[in-house]
Amino acid sequence: MAFGDYPAEYNPKVHGPYDPARYYGKPDTPFGQVKLSELGSWFGRRNKSPQAMTGAISRAWWRWQHKYVQPKRAGIAPFFQIIFGSMIFFYAINYGKLKHHRNYKYH
Repeated sequence: MAFGDYPAEYNPKVHGPYDPARYYGKPDTPFGQVKLSELGSWFGRRNKSPQAMTGAISRAWWRWQHKYVQPKRAGIAPFFQIIFGSMIFFYAINYGKLKHHRNYKYH
């Protein structure tokens, strides 16, 4: 599979038009329904290759796009989500500088 190709599991005759937010692989037990005793085997069945991780991030991106950004009557939610996410990101990268400005109460 080359970069930009359809997934190998995708069959247009079976699945219809391609949806980048859908996983076309073999369905497995959802994470919310996995019991603690089955957690190790569930993680063992996951594909941990860089290509699979990139695909999972891409599907999450498209699901977010379809839900918040691309509807006809999209609201202001995606803008607040981006602002909130960037606030957390910049706080995390500047935490080393910010922790020196704490107010301490000396007894």
